[in-house]
Amino acid sequence: MPNGDNWQSDVLRDLRGGAARQQSAQGPAAQAQGTPAAGAPQPPQGDPAQGPGVPAQGQGGHGTPPYPAPHQPSAPAEAQAQAHAQQAYAAQQPHAPQPQARSAAHLPGARPARTPDSRPVVDKTLAGAGLKPRHGEPFVTRAVRAVRRTVSSSAAREVAETTATAEVLQQAVTTGRQIAVTSIRGGAGKSTIAALLGTTYAHYRHDPVLLVEADPALGTLPLRLGAETLRWTTGDVAGIVEPQMSLLDVTGYLVQLPDNAWLLPGSQGQIGAMLDLRSYEKVMVSLRRYFGVTVVDCETLPAEVARVALSASQARVLAVPATLEGISSTYAVLEWMRGLPRHVIAGTVVVLTETVPHSGLDLDKAAEKLKATGASVQLLPYDRHLAAGGVIRTELLAQPTRLAATRLAAQVFELSQQRR
Repeated sequence: MPNGDNWQSDVLRDLRGGAARQQSAQGPAAQAQGTPAAGAPQPPQGDPAQGPGVPAQGQGGHGTPPYPAPHQPSAPAEAQAQAHAQQAYAAQQPHAPQPQARSAAHLPGARPARTPDSRPVVDKTLAGAGLKPRHGEPFVTRAVRAVRRTVSSSAAREVAETTATAEVLQQAVTTGRQIAVTSIRGGAGKSTIAALLGTTYAHYRHDPVLLVEADPALGTLPLRLGAETLRWTTGDVAGIVEPQMSLLDVTGYLVQLPDNAWLLPGSQGQIGAMLDLRSYEKVMVSLRRYFGVTVVDCETLPAEVARVALSASQARVLAVPATLEGISSTYAVLEWMRGLPRHVIAGTVVVLTETVPHSGLDLDKAAEKLKATGASVQLLPYDRHLAAGGVIRTELLAQPTRLAATRLAAQVFELSQQRR
């Protein structure tokens, strides 16, 4: 997968020519703002004029910097010596005002002060512990379904339904749609649903799709999506993203997934990693214009980031385990949501997730109870492949699971289109 240690440098290497042409076009205007034009003499690496916190390449950073500067000729040795002598003389004067260099963090295209190292999603010693993934349903079930399709008209109905669903999922958007996925407790299938939604949108849509992990507490979204290594997190990108960045700039900090999808992890699998509200808001506002659909794997309610994500998204998904305890707790949460603005609960879809083959619960009656609050309800049936954990391989999902995930994605997308 192309998300290795240095794949960002390969992607952003194409920016060298564009950055050089842009600085050359700026000319005197760039020099008036303190940014030298292309070809102007540059201070040597480590010079204080570069601003604090910017390590020289190969001396203080970890890995390849995400913003490689265009090649520029260095100043002559005599000019460098004279500049150092002037600085040394000025430092000896007690009342001489010292020039304050502009922080590199605020310079367009500057490297961040901290370049994190790549970390594997799964430790190599544990990767071999996983067994071969199983298909979502037994072979006998698949064989019986294939026979029925050949002797009945169900195949035509399935094709018609798939076509109608694809038309919904491929609708154009004027602004990026944000869909928040959360739950009220762990183990409800929240990250699994977020991964299914993201892969479904990426499969049907032509514009880029982003999956954001806003649950840094050892979230499983990168593992479910098949990411191999993680580097930049949501907190890191919050201090880097700038309005003038292009999509190519932004994707240099993301994990590339199949079908034009991208992942922004919440952490590197470290205990104690936190995501503050300000960082989350800045990232979501800044990245929204680059992606047609953004799926956010939120913290569990009532965490602050999860509540903000629910209110700021155009559609919401509430993952619920198909148990009596899960139904009861979810009903209480939906009653609380009825006190919020009407569009919040009207744009919410409750997903009942079957974690065992037979839950021993009347799901139809439970769904009617939850629908009475004004929310929509969908069922994600039991799937052996999903229940085993690990990387989700769509070709191994059971057919009822694929159909349920596609219907859910279409319904949530339609709800997001109703909210501007």
